[in-house]
Amino acid sequence: MIARVAIDLALDRLFDYEVPGALKEKLAVGQLLSVPFGHREARGFVLEVAEGGSSCGRPLKPVSSIADETPFFSPALLTLVRRIAAYTAAPLESVLRAALPAAVLKRNARARELLFVDPARGGVESLTKRQRWLYEQIVRLDGGWMMQLCAELKTTPGSIRTLAAKGLVNIAPRAKRRDPLAGRRVLPSKPLALNPEQASALEAIGRCAAGEGPSTLLLHGVTGSGKTEVYLQAIAAQLERGRGAIVLVPEIALTPQTVQRFASRFGDMVAVLHSALSDGERYDEWHRIRRGEARVVVGPRSAVFAPVARLGLIVVDEEHEPSYKQEDNPRYNARDAAVLRGVIEGAAVVLGSATPSLESWLNAKRGRYACAAMAKRAGAGSMPLVRVVNMSLEPGASIFSEELLEAVRTRLDRGEQTILFLNRRGWSRSMNCEKCGHVMTCPSCDLAYTYHRVGDCLRCHICGGWIPTPGRCPACGSGDMTFRGVGTQRVETALAKCFPRASILRMDADSTSRRHSHDDILAAFRRGDAQILLGTQMIAKGLDFPNVTLVGVLNADSSLNMPDFRAGERTFQLLAQVAGRAGRAELPGEVVVQSFDPSAPVIAAAARGDYEGFAARELKDRAEGFFPPYCHLAVAGLRSQDMKTVSLWSDMYAQSLAAFARRNVRLGLRVSEAVPSALEKADGWHRWQIVLRAPAASSIAAAWRWLVSCRPPPKNLRVAIDMDAHNLV
Repeated sequence: MIARVAIDLALDRLFDYEVPGALKEKLAVGQLLSVPFGHREARGFVLEVAEGGSSCGRPLKPVSSIADETPFFSPALLTLVRRIAAYTAAPLESVLRAALPAAVLKRNARARELLFVDPARGGVESLTKRQRWLYEQIVRLDGGWMMQLCAELKTTPGSIRTLAAKGLVNIAPRAKRRDPLAGRRVLPSKPLALNPEQASALEAIGRCAAGEGPSTLLLHGVTGSGKTEVYLQAIAAQLERGRGAIVLVPEIALTPQTVQRFASRFGDMVAVLHSALSDGERYDEWHRIRRGEARVVVGPRSAVFAPVARLGLIVVDEEHEPSYKQEDNPRYNARDAAVLRGVIEGAAVVLGSATPSLESWLNAKRGRYACAAMAKRAGAGSMPLVRVVNMSLEPGASIFSEELLEAVRTRLDRGEQTILFLNRRGWSRSMNCEKCGHVMTCPSCDLAYTYHRVGDCLRCHICGGWIPTPGRCPACGSGDMTFRGVGTQRVETALAKCFPRASILRMDADSTSRRHSHDDILAAFRRGDAQILLGTQMIAKGLDFPNVTLVGVLNADSSLNMPDFRAGERTFQLLAQVAGRAGRAELPGEVVVQSFDPSAPVIAAAARGDYEGFAARELKDRAEGFFPPYCHLAVAGLRSQDMKTVSLWSDMYAQSLAAFARRNVRLGLRVSEAVPSALEKADGWHRWQIVLRAPAASSIAAAWRWLVSCRPPPKNLRVAIDMDAHNLV
């Protein structure tokens, strides 16, 4: 018997090993094995088992041992991994690693064991008064963890061990779950009555789950339409059938709030998986899912690989979010992986959004996906009034328009809350010399430093490097240095001056660096500890605060200037999502959008809430230009610390790919010239790119695999292909 094993190195091939007779009955596909590899002992997953001898004519090395007899991957998950690797042209081993939390694969990973005290009925005649009381309390509590009993009963481990020596209690190590929700109050909830649109959406999901029509459904529901309650009741229906569910959310910041809602409905059946958990918590949660103790999994993109048995439903909330796209190898999209896993496992997939991606919208229009619409807000909430302010008419370099300031004052007077959105952290986007025009730039990235007043330093948001704020220009020696642009730190200071009696919370990458900080900030705002929440895009989606009646958007058109064909789509989605945070309860909502180009079609459409009109115009432009969703687009990225190397090889690769396209005209492959990336240098690496477009992703993958096999890059060059790339910068 031969085991074909994927070794824990990105070699993109399987290695054959002989299965010793003692292991033949135990070996199964998906197990983690220990095998000899070169001069070391390696670990790998067995992906195939076959009968036969060595194909190379040499004796095969035997499998050393089975690290865990329970398979880490089911056959369905292995199929998913293989298809993602083929689609993204990524090494198979990299997808296997992405599918498992690193904490699970650590060699010393194990369950946490603590001492548990069990009462053993016996005579108490020989006990002192104190010992008898202690024993009676342990019996009353039906035992417990050693240290918790010591704290609660104000005793010592030695006193409890004395009872054990007398045969009155048993003390033994027992696994204790590291619970990410420990200490958090979760109140049980019951299903809510659905309005007609919600009920219709739930029925449509049921049809998908029953195999009636497409297995994927696009739930196009406006912000506040009650999509989460539909998800909850759809999952409850699957649990009644003995099946499990996965709920994907785009940001870790949204995970605590979402987990709270699902845990209140389904209790201990809910597991959470995300990178902010400790290694121990991730280890325990993953194994709870694997054992079937947790049947509902909530988490960001990697949760799509959760080992849920008998999977019945996958929900992708805010399916349009670019954070579902993995930017490092393997560069998969969790939304597309969810749809693929649904097909493989016969599960229904729900893609929910108020502003669907154009890929999903076109699939629904073409009938590949079912579609359900929820055009009204649930309960007493109504869509907010949106006003666009022309900032070019405001005096000076104003951060706030008079209209926005007056709206904030009104909310403060009425005891209501405000959310202000600016998608730029720090104090100012650059530091410039007024005399010679020199811009303080990161030497590793060729990108302007951002000034951070906290720490009084200049920081690079690409490589993380920083320098103290200079007093003089390093180019001409002038002391006339000024700051340009506005970030959240500067806005926070300006707000404090405008509204000195208001309490302000800031939520950005700087204020949420410590563990649980996302949850703490949002919980404080929900309690009413602050009247104004200022933040970047992490406050723009999925949050529900009944007392928020005003949303202000600062510099709304900044993202429109990005060199990316998706700039308009992203701007519309971001504006529509952040506007949806206002007026979600009985109180009417208002949105003030500050723009220097209020007549821009994207800004105007977002202000009207006209998604269908925006989508129709955008799809027309995409079709004419042969851009997604009418083709597959990939970016071949090349980087080197030597500028000549990357430019030379980029031109060579572009010419080779163009020649491949001419020889294989039927593939419809289009190859751009090699050009420097918009961010030409990052963290010391010079970056170039080639854009490839084709009707089928397989055409691009075939061209790329041919290229790297016949023209392997030199050691000082890094190359990668990003299929269905979300960023062209």
